[in-house]
Amino acid sequence: MKNFGKGIVKHRILILVISLLLLIPSVLGYINTRVNYDILSYLPSDIETMKGQDILKDNFGKGGFAIEVMDGMSMNDISQLQQEIEKVDGVEDVIWYGSIADSSIPIEALPSDISKNFSNEDSSLMAIFFRDGTSSDTTIQAVEQIRKLSDHQAHISGMSAVVLDIQKLSESEAPIYVFLAVILTCIIIAIFMDAWILPLFFMINIGMAILYNLGSNYFLGEISYITKALAAVLQLGVTLDYSIFLWHSYEEQQENGLSRDDAMTQAINSTLSSVVGSSTTTVAGFLALCFMSFTLGKDLGIVMAKGVVFGVIACVTILPSIILVFDRLIKKTKHKVVLPKMDKFASFVVKHYKSFVVVFLIILLPAVYGYQRTPVYYDLTNSLPDSLESMQANKELKDKFDMNATHMILASSDLSYKEDKEMLCQLEDLDGIKFVLGRDSLLGPNIPKDMLPKKLEDTFESHGYQLIIVQSEYKTASDEVNQQIDNINNIVKKYDDKAMVIGEAPCTKDLISITDNDFKVVNYISIGVIFFIILFVFKSAFIPVLLVTVIEFAIFINLGIPYYTNTSLPFIASIVIGTIQLGATVDYAILMTNRYKKERIDGHTKLEAVQIALTTSANSIIVSALGFFAATFGVGLYSNIDMISALCSLMARGAIVSMLTVLFILPSMLMVFDKPIIYTTIGMKKSMKEGK
Repeated sequence: MKNFGKGIVKHRILILVISLLLLIPSVLGYINTRVNYDILSYLPSDIETMKGQDILKDNFGKGGFAIEVMDGMSMNDISQLQQEIEKVDGVEDVIWYGSIADSSIPIEALPSDISKNFSNEDSSLMAIFFRDGTSSDTTIQAVEQIRKLSDHQAHISGMSAVVLDIQKLSESEAPIYVFLAVILTCIIIAIFMDAWILPLFFMINIGMAILYNLGSNYFLGEISYITKALAAVLQLGVTLDYSIFLWHSYEEQQENGLSRDDAMTQAINSTLSSVVGSSTTTVAGFLALCFMSFTLGKDLGIVMAKGVVFGVIACVTILPSIILVFDRLIKKTKHKVVLPKMDKFASFVVKHYKSFVVVFLIILLPAVYGYQRTPVYYDLTNSLPDSLESMQANKELKDKFDMNATHMILASSDLSYKEDKEMLCQLEDLDGIKFVLGRDSLLGPNIPKDMLPKKLEDTFESHGYQLIIVQSEYKTASDEVNQQIDNINNIVKKYDDKAMVIGEAPCTKDLISITDNDFKVVNYISIGVIFFIILFVFKSAFIPVLLVTVIEFAIFINLGIPYYTNTSLPFIASIVIGTIQLGATVDYAILMTNRYKKERIDGHTKLEAVQIALTTSANSIIVSALGFFAATFGVGLYSNIDMISALCSLMARGAIVSMLTVLFILPSMLMVFDKPIIYTTIGMKKSMKEGK
């Protein structure tokens, strides 16, 4: 270990040169990493709705689906628009009432439910099928092209349009996220550290680590837009304290009389041994997300775990090199430390430890109660501003045609005409169904079967399957639509037990049940893994229970507050925030408990040990937590995507809640449970007796 620190100090110029050269492939990797904006694509591939999407793609050549609402357009204009849209690369089929027969056939000749639901006063509907999936590059480009073809009289709705708007919004906001995180974090470091220029060097070091992490995502194939938006901000907040620890250690060694190079050698070795231990809990917290069936967790977990590793490596290689090269400049910008010594604060907390235990007990029950009942939403459109084009189109569809979700049914094409008609009639009779469109629903008394265009037959029947489109009044992710999907499944499986109901709403229904289970799995795994890491570090049976309890208490408060403020969270927040907060802030508790254990073994009373631990740890905990807060708070306020805004706001608040909990509740718990800690920690009692 000693040789490692010497090697870094000796080769600092070479390290800086190599680190700068590595930025080239990192930037190229970052630019060429595909970003996935479709959250539903992270559902498990083996569930029925996802298998159905594959069948639709393979057998019908159809992936994404959209509905265009056209206002004040004549039949000829719509027909011309249809022809132009059909020429767009990526479009497979376009259906409107003029497609069902020759446009010279009056609309009155069509079945009444078709004419009524595809045309309303001066507005008409056009269904568009895309060749590739909802979020494929081809489909997204096709949607953008259709928007250009469709002037202000036409609005395209559907998930592909939503994905396009998310992409545009996310790409425009992402640079602002990083800017806000860097500026606010720099302000915190400049104020609470002892050199004005220090934030610049911290940001250069962490920025390089972030670029290495984002560039290496190229080998993952693609990442989600949520991961892309959060990775830099979260990595900055989580790994900032490693840089703070190195700087404090470097200054401490210089105060002990060591030369600049020797002081940095010792600081690197000390930081490496300490940071590797504490970062392990953070990495474990992120990797716990990989156990989610909903693979967005794996996407975020792997990227952030890598980010922590890159952060540790940069902290003990690049940052020491930067500090040594610019040491004189740093010294010229030194200023008085703002944070006072924490001995009086520590004395106050220890003196009133019983009161803080009472506060813990009073808050615990309402915190848990709120945590278990915080409202969650699953409709992805709820996280977007109403001003987006896709949101306006969805509103038009709802206001003018009373339509929301679109379901698609894949059933056997071998069903008889009679069975088909019975099934379609039963579907039409369900509450909330606007219309049912299939091969046998298009035929009215005035349209014989042989008048249907061949292309239209191919649209609804292929390779042993028939496609049925069901339009619902109910909104995706609502209780009503989920019950409706169950009813549809019950009907279609009576006629074909292999029939499938697919589409955005059925996928979202699966998302609800899958993520509900994921929430429990990730919680148990993250707590279990971090418990055993702490068990290994402290060689104690009771300390892991105590530390995890204290941080879980902070998590209960953080995720329980939305219940009392009547705030609905995006579903992903309730799954990942607890894990992130546990992994990222348990380090505060480990830092303090480690010092308490050392002081207790050295012969101090429990009161003295806790007071010393709090006094020496408080400043580091405060600066680290405020840095995490600064990195996420600005993004939470700025972002127009609620999924990102909510996640960052919760992380920012979580950092502060965890900080307060560790500063007030943990010392009180150490006072109360001093004896259980001593008796359940290997070697602690013996060391105390021997006066070690």
